[in-house]
Amino acid sequence: MSEQNRGKAKKRGVVMQVEDIQICVVMVGLPARGKSLIAQKAQRYLRWLSVDANVFNVGNYRRDANPQPTADFFDTSNAEGERMRRAAAEAAVTDMLKWFKGGGTVGILDATNSTKERRRWIKERCDAEGIETLYVESKCDDEDLIMSNILEVKTTSPDYVGQDPETAAQDFRKRIRNYEKVYQTIDEDENDLTYVKIMNVGKQVIINRIQDYLQSRVVYYLMNLHIKPRSIWLSRHGESQYNETGQIGGDAELSANGEMYSRKLPKMVRDSVGDDRPLTVWTSTLKRTISTAKHLPKEYNQLQWKALDELDAGVCDGLTYAEIEEQYPEDFKARDDDKYNYRYRGGESYRDVVIRLEPIIMELERSEDILIITHQAVLRCIYAYFMKKSQEDSPWMAVPLHTLIKLTPRAYGTEEQRYKANIPAVSTWRSKGSVAKHEDAPPDDAQSI
Repeated sequence: MSEQNRGKAKKRGVVMQVEDIQICVVMVGLPARGKSLIAQKAQRYLRWLSVDANVFNVGNYRRDANPQPTADFFDTSNAEGERMRRAAAEAAVTDMLKWFKGGGTVGILDATNSTKERRRWIKERCDAEGIETLYVESKCDDEDLIMSNILEVKTTSPDYVGQDPETAAQDFRKRIRNYEKVYQTIDEDENDLTYVKIMNVGKQVIINRIQDYLQSRVVYYLMNLHIKPRSIWLSRHGESQYNETGQIGGDAELSANGEMYSRKLPKMVRDSVGDDRPLTVWTSTLKRTISTAKHLPKEYNQLQWKALDELDAGVCDGLTYAEIEEQYPEDFKARDDDKYNYRYRGGESYRDVVIRLEPIIMELERSEDILIITHQAVLRCIYAYFMKKSQEDSPWMAVPLHTLIKLTPRAYGTEEQRYKANIPAVSTWRSKGSVAKHEDAPPDDAQSI
């Protein structure tokens, strides 16, 4: 921890908190090594855990002056290209340091940062402001993975919008060769740096000089990442008998409509996957999710997670919202005022659910081909993680019954597709202040699960 931050803590006379530490995470690596995807994932993970994090992508600053350069722009013999790229890096670092002064906690500098000179310059700038630096180098010599990144990721980069994919891929290969001429991996000359080196998508991880809790949390998360293209499928359980009566919580059986959804789900999954590869299915331990999964093919391995159980409503379990408003009017209002942090008497808050879901997120990040069948509040938290939804908005998002959601993480965001079963179900969404199960139902095209 920097002397500046130690001073802040001593003046307050309190035990050190995560927010007292500020870290610049410096991405390092050749193009097509998954740096931007890692940066975006780290940002959304930290924000999901209530840590203020922001990505500063040097490429975005460079695009202000040169939006679609050819590979020759990145040749070190191109003096004008070198000047413009240096200016972009300086602008990004300057903006990041201003953001830190405004109270930011983790700034992620997304660039190749190819040379020891550039990395040392960043450290000196951060040291002068009392900001810790953590270098994250993504290295890969797996040609299949590199080509996959070139074709799957970089041909959708803003640098190649509207261009022929094969032409773009050829230009990007040339860009990589230009970077290879000057690239210097982190080695023993930089042993004073705090760094983590991720080799071939996590097959080997090297860690050096990790200093505090927040750095450890970031590194632990990075150790569980893979950057191979994949999708995750999400679904609520089929409509339950409690859904029909407007009661919350419980361990009810499926309704007749819910049973219809469980029978239709296997075809919906196969159609969305696009082939016959089996998925691993995660459900909660409650009957309505297990029953929803029961007609999926036998080759689908099914696992039950207690962590995926619905938000615990405590003394309100089994009540309708109208009954909660009548019996606990102060609690009903308090939950509407701050739904993310409100904790049911004897139960949980959305913040509590996020904490218990962290191991699920870790396992999800290192897994492939997962279908999760769970509950409304839990799905809201998982969806918020992938789609970078705010804590204020996530508890109010509409998560319709009888809908399969396919999420595909990309370097520049997460793609979403929805598949509706067209099987009737009640709306369990409510707006602030409402009590009836059908009241204020959102439109079908609401982008708010």
